[in-house]
Amino acid sequence: MKQPFDDRRQAGRLLGEQLQRLRVEHPVVVGLPRGGVPVAYEVARALGAPLDVIIVRKLGVPTQPELAMGAIGEDGVRVTNHDVVRMARVTEAEIAAVEARERIELERRVALYRPRHGRVALSGRTVVVVDDGIATGATARAALAVARAHGAARVVLAVPVAADQTLWSFEEAADEIVALVRPTDLVAVGRWYRDFDQTSDEEVAALLEAANAMVTSGAIADPGERPTIDTGEHVVTIPAGAARLPGLLTVPAGATGVVVFAHGSGSSRLSPRNRLVADTLQRHGLATLLFDLLTDREARDRANVFDIPLLAERLVAATAWLRTQPLLASLPVGFFGASTGAAAALWAASALPDDVAAVVSRGGRPDLAGERLAAVRAPTLLIVGSLDHEVLALNQQAARQLGCAHRLEVVAGATHLFEEPGTLEMASTLASDWFLDCLRPAVA
Repeated sequence: MKQPFDDRRQAGRLLGEQLQRLRVEHPVVVGLPRGGVPVAYEVARALGAPLDVIIVRKLGVPTQPELAMGAIGEDGVRVTNHDVVRMARVTEAEIAAVEARERIELERRVALYRPRHGRVALSGRTVVVVDDGIATGATARAALAVARAHGAARVVLAVPVAADQTLWSFEEAADEIVALVRPTDLVAVGRWYRDFDQTSDEEVAALLEAANAMVTSGAIADPGERPTIDTGEHVVTIPAGAARLPGLLTVPAGATGVVVFAHGSGSSRLSPRNRLVADTLQRHGLATLLFDLLTDREARDRANVFDIPLLAERLVAATAWLRTQPLLASLPVGFFGASTGAAAALWAASALPDDVAAVVSRGGRPDLAGERLAAVRAPTLLIVGSLDHEVLALNQQAARQLGCAHRLEVVAGATHLFEEPGTLEMASTLASDWFLDCLRPAVA
């Protein structure tokens, strides 16, 4: 078999190229000592990101030390592979003895690798966890748990090579997984490198010092600085309870309001129809936030796609997040919803009567908001295609239940998705006019 990687540094450079899209998230890169640190160093250089380590130790089965029954990490984290423990008939006392021995080595490495600078803060950041490869995944799983414990907003697991069957078990542990090679017959990580010599403690310490020197010189971002929202386009992460939802925030210069988009069933923040509407709003001086209402895992359950209260909670969380951003905190907020997203927008607006200044529904299902319609106070525009007969009737019924100022606009010749020439542009213009009229900053 031809090995795809010359050595760890070359593998890191290739991995860094694959992760370039993360630069706009201003991530922190953490490597797993020792072998993961040379890979992580090259990833950090490629992303212009600070580098640190998360120190973990494998817990080997007493009679087979190479077989991982779990792993430990800093701050008392322990991950156990219960299947291996059961198969090898390892007792809790034996696990505790192995953990005590490995904890001593873990603390030794903490003292060795961080002699001149403290831990890089992970709270609220995108954290890229890097190793040289994954076989059973015990140590990587422990590292992800440590990153979560330190408040990481989003965790990305990135490796040159990993066993395909192992990565499937990481869906809940990581928000995103990037592996350049995912063999079904991994056998051993070293098999995929031409040079897989052991990484020394001295090399790990030297790479950390080199990365720290780049921060000091200004070559990469100061890890103590958090990115702030300014004008322009930003890839963001919206915290919503335990979920972390990716989004795209665009802030034109002199923005006079911000519109939060709620996509329809089967769609996402990448919806081309919503992007076209967002572009129109941006040209008129309105900031826009398009974000996924569900995680990838949640979206696979079709019941969640129609869970209007859940989707509305996500819009409420996004609005709360906007209020934490100094540039946006005082701007009036509007909701734009399509399909089921329109019901979520109206439901959320009823829960935020003092925070939402306008709602627009395009091809929406406002009827799914049910009794919440009567509690909506934000001026609401319902846009429906004249050929979308069933949805048009539902919008007419819903309009009669609204307790706020509202208007129903019917776009001639349009079907449900507004795919006919000029119809989506007409809907965008109607939405823009409505928001510009309603989202007027308060005059002091």
